[in-house]
Amino acid sequence: MSPACPHDAAPRSLYDPDVPATHDDPLSGRLVDGRYQVGDRIARGGMATVYVATDLRLDRRIALKVMHPHLADDDQFRERFIQEARQAARLAHPNVVNVLDQGEEPGLAYLAMEHIPSITLRDLLLERGRIRPAQALQVLEAVLAGLSSAHRAGIVHRDIKPENVLLAHDGRIKIADFGLARAATANTATGKALLGTIAYLSPELVTRGIADARSDIYAVGIMLFEMLTGKQPYTGEQPLQIAYQHAHEQVPSPSSLEPSIPHELDLLVHWATHKDPNLRPADAGEMLDEVVRIRAGERSTTSAHTRMLPVATASDAETTVVEAQRPAPRRGGIATGDLPALDTGDVPPAARALQRKAQARRRRGFVLLVLVVVLALVAAGVGWWLNAGPGGETTVPDIAQGTSEVDARAALEEVGLVGAEQTEGEYAADVVAGTLIRTDPAPGETLRRGEAVTLVLSLGIEMLPAPELSGTPSAAVEAALVSAGFAYSGSLPVFDDTTPSGSVVTLWVDDGQGTAVASQAEWPRGLAMLAIVSRGPQPTLVGLDQASAQTVLQSVGLTLGAVTPEASRDVPEGQVIRAEYPEGTQPDSGAAVAIVVSSGPPQVQIPADILSMSIPNAVAALQALSFQVVLDSNVPEALQPIVQPNAVSPEPGSSADEGSTVTLTAQY
Repeated sequence: MSPACPHDAAPRSLYDPDVPATHDDPLSGRLVDGRYQVGDRIARGGMATVYVATDLRLDRRIALKVMHPHLADDDQFRERFIQEARQAARLAHPNVVNVLDQGEEPGLAYLAMEHIPSITLRDLLLERGRIRPAQALQVLEAVLAGLSSAHRAGIVHRDIKPENVLLAHDGRIKIADFGLARAATANTATGKALLGTIAYLSPELVTRGIADARSDIYAVGIMLFEMLTGKQPYTGEQPLQIAYQHAHEQVPSPSSLEPSIPHELDLLVHWATHKDPNLRPADAGEMLDEVVRIRAGERSTTSAHTRMLPVATASDAETTVVEAQRPAPRRGGIATGDLPALDTGDVPPAARALQRKAQARRRRGFVLLVLVVVLALVAAGVGWWLNAGPGGETTVPDIAQGTSEVDARAALEEVGLVGAEQTEGEYAADVVAGTLIRTDPAPGETLRRGEAVTLVLSLGIEMLPAPELSGTPSAAVEAALVSAGFAYSGSLPVFDDTTPSGSVVTLWVDDGQGTAVASQAEWPRGLAMLAIVSRGPQPTLVGLDQASAQTVLQSVGLTLGAVTPEASRDVPEGQVIRAEYPEGTQPDSGAAVAIVVSSGPPQVQIPADILSMSIPNAVAALQALSFQVVLDSNVPEALQPIVQPNAVSPEPGSSADEGSTVTLTAQY
């Protein structure tokens, strides 16, 4: 079975041993732990570097994952890493990358894993954009099969994403990095890492900082959307923008981007990515059953409300192993009764005297022994009190931001401190809700053992009501936005017929998409907003001369475009008849505005043969051309049809304004 498109050649990847590797790595060629001969480096990530290696004991090729030195030197991380590796190794499934061994040397901690020549699902999506629905379901079924085994064992992965799905060249599909998310979260939670993982983070992790099997299901749903469409449903330049969308928006249907996607897959994505975890599949097994039915052409009537695994906190990605309770050892020993008293009646007097002296010496020795023991106990108590006890001093540990409350308290207890019963909360957009922001006192502060340290936990993203600033003078907008808890990113002028010039028309979110602030009641604190400011109505320019029109346009940041003359009976010559603005023209855009300028009334030509016509015909011809005719004649009316005019003003063949007066002269 092929993991992707069976008819295409598999893309090459750093996970593929045929790809040229890095040979100058200082660890290449080294023997680790007396067993693993390190070969070439084949991959490097934020937490570790992966090498091809040979297990000399079993004569087999493996993948050796070596933690970065700054992590391997961290005692707290190393201890957690060892614990996580042991728990991950207990999970054995054909669709999970097997952990074979774990070990450490000075400055080096490693995992030995099965070696799988492969690419990642991310490599495939980067090369092809998206894959066909049938292929997506094929990958999905394998991922859910591996996850189902984990969920049955009480394991929550917490970092399902295409980078952690391996597509082997022999057709196997495997999930990588099981059980290591907690160690990575506590030590590598940089902004870049957060941006890479937050695309698959469930709403409950964003808002409440908790995760269970249904959080893995949400990530699987996002990954299915990406396989079907080639895009992630939520994107943004900052983690805050993506996290906000996860918490407050519903994942769109894949068919809205790719209409050919079947409706059943839309429903599957919506089921897996529902904002309410109770309305998602309870675990991977339930979703796997549905995928199998879809692939078999069946429909499921299974309810989306079934069993749920125990909830883990935001930083608890490791296996939760419940050890069998062992009965407490039975305490006690041999019962001692009263020893019989020594009968001294038959002892000779000299012997009794020696006996009394011996008894006195024994009593003195016993007293001295008791005194020595008491002094030793006092000294030990003082030493304990000054060192390990309440009288001793210790320093507040540096606990990573994003650590769960439970783990933070455990870290304090490891150095003899306790977490204060009452925690404090602060809003933090870049720290998952319910996890640690900082401690008070700060790391490195010296305290007496047993003293309490306050944990300051994240309340997640703080949402604030959007201010209503319509009609506010633009000069007051910045102060109003800052006072309301938002950022001011400038203003954008617009022509507006109803809002006075210089006043705010509306507010936009500065997201490059023109999202109106009024579209919802609350927004994250610190969100940048744009003020849309009125410059008054769009200038009409009608009735102005060309120079005046140009001045007006320049005053609103526009330029004068083409000037076209046009005859007009109504607009005096030289004045603007109309302005022609490009569609969507806004102030200060530099757009060119064309104008049409009056060239005066239309010109009409006096007929050249007007004097060869009879008087009535000449009058009729001039009136037909819209002239006002004045007849200056002393010719009797009865004779006019046979008499020609002597003169016409203006002259025959000349032009005159349409509707102007023409004088026709006919004298004997």
